[in-house]
Amino acid sequence: MKREEQAFIDEDAEIVSFCKKGNVDAFEELVRKHQKKMLNIAFRMIGNYEDACEIVQDAFVSAYKAIRHFEEKARFSTWLYTIVVNLSRNRLNQLKIKNSREAFSMDDPILTDSGELAVELASSEPSVLERLEKRNVQQKVQECINALDNEFKEVIILRDMQGFSYDEISDMLKMPGGTVKSRLFRAREMLRDCLKRVMGDL
Repeated sequence: MKREEQAFIDEDAEIVSFCKKGNVDAFEELVRKHQKKMLNIAFRMIGNYEDACEIVQDAFVSAYKAIRHFEEKARFSTWLYTIVVNLSRNRLNQLKIKNSREAFSMDDPILTDSGELAVELASSEPSVLERLEKRNVQQKVQECINALDNEFKEVIILRDMQGFSYDEISDMLKMPGGTVKSRLFRAREMLRDCLKRVMGDL
């Protein structure tokens, strides 16, 4: 593992050194290399594609501004993904506060530029798309992940979906490895229970 990490550190370290000298092309190379995984992490944590894209954009802006101060004590990717996790946490907290303050009815009229429009009631018959979505296993998994508390959601996304090592997750979340493992165990149990409820026996 250490040999593998060292190879990765060396690979990013050279690009990072150019970035620290103000080379924008080098930073764009880091963006191309890491953006897909960053977007995947943010989307899994937030559950909304547009919000996830915004978080990744903000993360790259933050990384670009702070890269001169990056001390390279950890892998660049670990540092970068930590920014994504923290921004995702912040967004989830903001959404929780916003939702608690803005109670509304689904039947409220929609305000548009030309005035208010009454909401049309949808047909009680499920559409073809809805029927397909109900059979979509990935959607059910994401729903169950979204139902987890943040502390459990983070570890299961980083370990089981993104494949990070326990050491990497420990660095990202700033917690002991034992805590990561115990949270992951509980997260897997809760996820399995949720999937049994929505999909039956697995």
